[in-house]
Amino acid sequence: MNAQALWCVAPGQVEIRPATIGTGVAVTTLFSAISRGTERLVAEGRVPVSEYDRMTGPNMEGAFPFPVKYGYCNVGEVQEGPLAGRHVFSLFPHQTHFCLAQENLNILPEALPVPRAVLAANMETALNILWDSGAGAGDRIAVIGAGVVGALVGYLAARLPGADVALIDTNPARADLAAALGVGFAAPDEAPHDCDVVIHASANPAGLALGLSIAGDNATIVEASWYGDKSIPVALGGAFHSRRLRLIASQVGHLPPARLPRWTYARRMAKALALLCDDRLDALISGETPFADLPDRYAGILAAPDTLCHRIRY
Repeated sequence: MNAQALWCVAPGQVEIRPATIGTGVAVTTLFSAISRGTERLVAEGRVPVSEYDRMTGPNMEGAFPFPVKYGYCNVGEVQEGPLAGRHVFSLFPHQTHFCLAQENLNILPEALPVPRAVLAANMETALNILWDSGAGAGDRIAVIGAGVVGALVGYLAARLPGADVALIDTNPARADLAAALGVGFAAPDEAPHDCDVVIHASANPAGLALGLSIAGDNATIVEASWYGDKSIPVALGGAFHSRRLRLIASQVGHLPPARLPRWTYARRMAKALALLCDDRLDALISGETPFADLPDRYAGILAAPDTLCHRIRY
């Protein structure tokens, strides 16, 4: 097999190169997806040196900052062995075909349309964030930032019995997305106050400041954004301490400690795939591009503020 893969070779510059196949079960890629937030930081060379090891993705090649083959939303079809013909999700970069150990292939549920499965890594992240937040039935929950991950967190939180959930974004067009997902929407100046849980996913310091201001006493604010090599201001003065606010980080690379005795990464991924069996989630796919066109389109996709999940077709 003459595989090809997308490589980031310089800030804002990508190219398609011949790729190594690896060993294991042969898979032909049907779709992958651009995870805009993380891939934009990688493509701009903004991964901090201190995070090179932790940011090395499964099956990544090259090295930070460049050149690097990066990505983790891959849906393909198994070509051989007992799984031949089955559709699978894997944490693999943008590549036409590859071989991977069977234990790293996640079989799609029968009820999950293959093209939608590119959202699996985002759903896994959203599920982990909700766990970290401790949100429960009846809570008043604000999710700041209606990108893919923020929207999925809002979607999951809205399924908690009796929960009042608002997805908050500066882009009024995201109100339609929230409605499609069955989540309330608010502009920042209309955000609910005295929230039990606030989840920040906008990657903008103003969003975090808003989160701190709308949290109720003793509430939890989850910082789900990653800023790469950028330092940001955090307003920890004023009433932050007297209101006993709790600011915590969430990162999908680690399961919440309370779930470690029972949950594995495989169990979490299986649950993420099952949660994608809802037609409403197609609203998160904001565009599609043929793999061969990526060198000309990639930078523009990352830069476009309306990009949600951009799917790649092979």
